Amino acid sequence: MKKATTLQDLYIAELKDLYSAENQLLKALPKMIKAASTPELQQAFEEHLEQTRGHVQRLEEIFEKLDQNPKGKKCKGLEGIVEEAKETMNEIEDPAVLDAALIAGAQKVEHYEMASYGCVRTWARQLGDEEAANLLQQTLDEEAETDKKLTQLAESMVNLEAAHQQ
Repeated sequence: MKKATTLQDLYIAELKDLYSAENQLLKALPKMIKAASTPELQQAFEEHLEQTRGHVQRLEEIFEKLDQNPKGKKCKGLEGIVEEAKETMNEIEDPAVLDAALIAGAQKVEHYEMASYGCVRTWARQLGDEEAANLLQQTLDEEAETDKKLTQLAESMVNLEAAHQQ
């Protein structure tokens, strides 16, 4: 990977990082669906898996327009979050507590992605690529909506159930 010397270079590097992150998430979400015991949580993860496929497609569309290969960078930030979530999943036996931990891990992912998508969306605008900025904003909106949905699930049922486990 060449050094980023311009905003365009930085933009492409961060898009590659996001592409890697989304593909890592495509592998992690099915495991999270399987580990979740609450049907509503399973459904939320299934919906986000479908959205994530769309996020990958949007990124591929941007890379195609930029005439760039989306591969070549591994997102170490998401790799660490996913690894931490795997460890947590292996340490918790109670299904209700595990569901609370799964939501926490998923929200860490969402916040990481929201920060990254916000940056690349802004850079796309500054670089004059309004089409890419709009695609990135769509993904940013979906990430924020997923985060909101997970908070509602946690506060309305999952955390309450986990709190009653002793």
